[in-house]
Amino acid sequence: MFSEIITPRFSDTDALGHIGNTAIPIWFEGARNPIFKILSPKLDLQRWPLILAKTEIEFHAQLFYGEDIEVKTYLSKVGNTSFHVYQEIWQQDQKCASGTAIMVYFCYETQKSKPIPDEMRSKLNEHLYQA
Repeated sequence: MFSEIITPRFSDTDALGHIGNTAIPIWFEGARNPIFKILSPKLDLQRWPLILAKTEIEFHAQLFYGEDIEVKTYLSKVGNTSFHVYQEIWQQDQKCASGTAIMVYFCYETQKSKPIPDEMRSKLNEHLYQA
């Protein structure tokens, strides 16, 4: 599991005074960086090996300005050419949002998925979610 603490910005709030739902996917994407580094250690955009195929987010409770949040990032499935990233957002010891992103290991030249190398797959498997 990877963990990141984020301090919500005032601009993350909405007219109702809580964190707007558009902040959550941005926080989730930022917290996927440690996984990106497994597959592209230098985060070289000229040789980027991933595409995002799908995201889903479920909201469990409101999030508020003035309190840090923790994003927990796991892998829930590692396949041959893709993997599922499972993430949770916690604030004040309460799970407030969860979501899954499906990432595909991809060759931009051929426009096709390709097998995740065994060494990288092994490193991804170290972060599998344990319920």
